[in-house]
Amino acid sequence: MPDILGIFQRLTLPGGIIEIVDILLVALIFYGLLRLLQGTQAVSLLRGILAVALVVSLATALFRLTALSWLLTNSLPMLLVAIPVIFQPELRRALERLGRTGPLLSRNAPADVVQRVIYEVVRAVEIMAREKTGALIVLEGETGLEDHIESGQRVDAIVSARLLQTIFFPNTALHDGAVIIRGDKLVAAGCVLPLTARALPDSSLGTRHRAAVGITEQNDALAITVSEETGIVSIARSGRIVRRLDSQRLRRILQAFYQPRRLFGNGQ
Repeated sequence: MPDILGIFQRLTLPGGIIEIVDILLVALIFYGLLRLLQGTQAVSLLRGILAVALVVSLATALFRLTALSWLLTNSLPMLLVAIPVIFQPELRRALERLGRTGPLLSRNAPADVVQRVIYEVVRAVEIMAREKTGALIVLEGETGLEDHIESGQRVDAIVSARLLQTIFFPNTALHDGAVIIRGDKLVAAGCVLPLTARALPDSSLGTRHRAAVGITEQNDALAITVSEETGIVSIARSGRIVRRLDSQRLRRILQAFYQPRRLFGNGQ
């Protein structure tokens, strides 16, 4: 407490502007961490850690528990090691976001190519939803998906509604996995994706939806799913899933997805 009071007393000095900036930077870091953890299991874990730390700190200050105070002070180095391990998925996601290439460094794809890809994907999803054909389509963002592409079958074909329908036709060899689209190319099919460990909003959602959320937790990809039981179309982005999309809304989301970034990969 005296340390905190000392900080506020220094704000009145001529050099207090530096302390104000310092406090704002710390606040910004905590805000960024909370935004990063929002909607994840880490929020409950962090809330529990803070609650325990608050109770123990108050008990130590009120009852002068010397041994407990010593234990807390000497446990701090271990906590600094444990936190990166506990929050590894969230920290990885943050570092990947920082390392992504910004739109100023990327080329803009021709508008007609973007619109053709969007048209073909929306058309395929529309038909598969009507026929209740299960599908999982992943659109690659700035973060590459090469590791997941290698888990499937290379296709390297121009995106078309007919090709997507053929791949996801029931009982075909590749219909169970995911399709990955990079630019205007359908790069691979039958790809294996990581499953999210989080609880989904609807308990009836199966492996396909868990994979859609799982892949978007790790990078900036966008995943489209079609339920084979209900024909409901869903989209996953940044670890969150939105369901019951119609063709118009799906088209708007895809246009927004391609707007600030390039469509083609490097070297195309």
